[in-house]
Amino acid sequence: MAAASNAEPTHLQDMEEDDAEMDEQEMDSESDGEEGMGEDNSDDEEDETSEDEKENEAEIQRLEEQLSINAFDYNCHVDLIKLLKHEGELLRLRKARQKMSELFPLTEEIWLDWLKDEIRLTEEEPNREKVNELFEKAIKDYICPDIWLEYAQYSIGGMGSPGGIERVRSVFERAITAVGIHMTKGQTVWEAYREFENAILATVQPPPGKIPSHDEQELLNKQLQRIHTLFRRQLAIPLMDMEATYAEYEEWSDHGPPDEMLHQYKTALQQREKYKPFEESLLVAETPKLAEYQAYIDFEMKLGDPARIQMTFERTLAENCLVPDMWIKYTTYLDRQLKIKDLVLSTHDRAVRNCPWTMTLWKSYLQAVERHGGTHPTVSDLFEKALNAGFIQARDYVEIWQVYLDYLRRRVDFSQESSKELEELRGSFARCLDYMKQDVEERFGESGDPSCNIMQIWARIEALHCKNMQKARELWDSIMTKGNAKYANMWLEYYNLERAYGDSVHCRKALHRAVQCTSDYPEHVCEVLLTFERVEGSLEDWDVAVQKTETRLNRVNEQRAKVAEKEAIQAQHEEEQFEQRRKARADKRTQKKVPKRGRFVEKRKAEHGLGQEEWTDHAAQAPKRHRGNGEPSKEEHIKTLKLDVCEMTAPPGYKGSTGPGYNKAQQASGQKQSNDNTEFRNDDNSVFVSNLSYTLEDPEAKLRTLFETCGSIKQIRLISTNKGTFKGYGYVQFENCESVSEALKLDRREVEDRPMFVSPCVDKNKNPDFKVFKYNTSMEKHKIFIQGLPFSCTKEQLEVISNNHGTIKEVRLVTFRSGKPKGLAYVEFANEAQASQAVLKMDGMCIDGNKISVAISNPPRRNTSKPGPSQPTTNLTPQHLHGARGRGRTQLSLLPRSLNRQSGPASKVENGTASKEGSGDAKPLSNADFAKMLLKK
Repeated sequence: MAAASNAEPTHLQDMEEDDAEMDEQEMDSESDGEEGMGEDNSDDEEDETSEDEKENEAEIQRLEEQLSINAFDYNCHVDLIKLLKHEGELLRLRKARQKMSELFPLTEEIWLDWLKDEIRLTEEEPNREKVNELFEKAIKDYICPDIWLEYAQYSIGGMGSPGGIERVRSVFERAITAVGIHMTKGQTVWEAYREFENAILATVQPPPGKIPSHDEQELLNKQLQRIHTLFRRQLAIPLMDMEATYAEYEEWSDHGPPDEMLHQYKTALQQREKYKPFEESLLVAETPKLAEYQAYIDFEMKLGDPARIQMTFERTLAENCLVPDMWIKYTTYLDRQLKIKDLVLSTHDRAVRNCPWTMTLWKSYLQAVERHGGTHPTVSDLFEKALNAGFIQARDYVEIWQVYLDYLRRRVDFSQESSKELEELRGSFARCLDYMKQDVEERFGESGDPSCNIMQIWARIEALHCKNMQKARELWDSIMTKGNAKYANMWLEYYNLERAYGDSVHCRKALHRAVQCTSDYPEHVCEVLLTFERVEGSLEDWDVAVQKTETRLNRVNEQRAKVAEKEAIQAQHEEEQFEQRRKARADKRTQKKVPKRGRFVEKRKAEHGLGQEEWTDHAAQAPKRHRGNGEPSKEEHIKTLKLDVCEMTAPPGYKGSTGPGYNKAQQASGQKQSNDNTEFRNDDNSVFVSNLSYTLEDPEAKLRTLFETCGSIKQIRLISTNKGTFKGYGYVQFENCESVSEALKLDRREVEDRPMFVSPCVDKNKNPDFKVFKYNTSMEKHKIFIQGLPFSCTKEQLEVISNNHGTIKEVRLVTFRSGKPKGLAYVEFANEAQASQAVLKMDGMCIDGNKISVAISNPPRRNTSKPGPSQPTTNLTPQHLHGARGRGRTQLSLLPRSLNRQSGPASKVENGTASKEGSGDAKPLSNADFAKMLLKK
């Protein structure tokens, strides 16, 4: 048994070895086959590779040519860098990155890729300085913990050089100063710093059993103190994972944390609880998280910690670097609160590099450089860069010129009659006017300065500081020739300048010219002239002024009368056209209805085979059925004729109520609806639901699910066609009237991609003036109206865009009845100031390629006018009431035509007067009326 048991494994082992040899042979044969195939396909692979390389090289050349034309194409830079990295063109890749970094701040991802590539390329010691310079440039673009961590780890590689350890500590200290308070990523920098110090501690710690010398013990204690200080500093800052750090310190320390450190730790924990909701909202929010960051910034601004405010702004801009409003808020805070020169100027520089099209950023940058003592060449170079930034409005160029001219004016010492600075100021004013005329007007079709504010400022400087009224008058002559002579305020501005720095002769000339040219407020200019002559003029001057003002005002009044008459004629003409169109539409509707009923009657006559004789016989026989002691009334006679018509034999093929095609379900539904309407209907407890889809599956169950949250439902009445098809509307009746107010809140709720309309249930016959319109029709100064939105724009996206300009109360997208967007929206703000600010900031903004227009909400008035005594009615046919559904198809009019009232204008004359169109029965004239007519004649 033992021998057998020993032999069996040997046999199995031999079999396994044989299988292994066979597998090796098969693998060899397969590899030989693969090698053969590889030899056959190597040429094809080389051809494909060469073709790909050619295509990539062509694409690289195309991108480089495009950048040579437009160096500010951000996406083109990114595509070129990606393609060069894929091709392994390291030298060209380095140049492409350098060109992009000169124009734009690079994102964290681009910087990390660049730094890692440069680290691999510069493994030798002499090249470490270049990488350090690159790191220094990277940390200035954005405050990113990952870049600082990479910088610290790279510096550790050079700690063996003289002064290397202190250099590493310097980088770590700068890193924790910059990003150490980052709630989510700051802890990694602290941990890396402690690991570095622990590694040094291991080198200075003596081996076990060896007694350290005095110097060694002192060095050891100093290193332990460094690590203890790092723990204490970190635990005093609110970070997300503080508990793990505290547990690590308890394990590391022999004596446990001191009381002061424990107090700081608990205080930091309490502070973290305040920040935690904001951090959690950022974790779950989707990019760009602008609303969440804005709430975080507002909270930090209330607390007032400058370091935390700066960190929150930096975190926000790292993900929203192309939002100009956020840069404006950040730079404004730095200018007014921190006022640290290096921080302020570097942030302004990053702002204009990210959003060069925003004039406000360039404006604040120029003022910041002047405020912090920048040199004149620095300010001038910055201004030239601003002119080449490519602003989107002509007004932007006017404002940036005004900022620069203000700066130049502050440099001039006007106590000297002539100086280099004054000549430069005058030359800049002249250059500005030429720039507006040649560059701005050609590009935008307007100067951007219709009131000539720049020329007005120049004239005031010449008059006030230089005492050169001749130059000031020349400038004002030029201002008036640019279309400003018709405005009274421009003439009064010039008159005030002459009053302050000129003489009475030129004041009088200016006012006389103003009287002749002003067209907007001539009365005011005339009054100013007369007041001037009362104070300074002679009698002759007074007479001339009175004559000129009277002549001018008479001419103005004549022109106004002509314009008013023309407007009245135009309004009357438009009203007549409107009445004609309305009458034509009414006649068209009448022509559609009347012949249709006539054709229907003829058709019914033909189907029943009733000739004139048969109708006469029926009419003769019908009264006999009701004759008794007296003749039947007229109503009984008409009723009898109607009954006879209904009792006639149905024509062949007609499906009556008992025919084979009769739908019993329709009959039951009709009976149920009739019963509901008569017995259980209560409009006070009901709402009217409309705009539902005709193809809605099981609409009653759908409505019951939607409205059961509002209260107990008594019944749901759906309106259907004769064929049983749902018409898309119905009624929902509740047990209590309190449920109606809750149901009305579901108005505009989407049901299968269509807005459902919910309105009060009101009988229009009893309340003909009742109107349901949810929104205002007058100007709403706290609400803005947006046009041109892309159809893909959602309510949430519009809320994010509008939140930057104020507190949003409601956002409403306007849709068709089908639920499809119209590209319109209303946004309601907390107050009028926020709405006005939103109009200024959002008007002309591009959203998904669509340029929107924004204005204060001023919807047109709804036409609620009704025909009255002063308004002729369009339809002169007497209105008859036929119930809620109008005239039925089978309700035939059996009155003779001679008894029907004519619908056209009356042609007869009653009592000497013709009945007026649109009036009712003509009122007979009395003897007193005839006497008045004779007296008139």
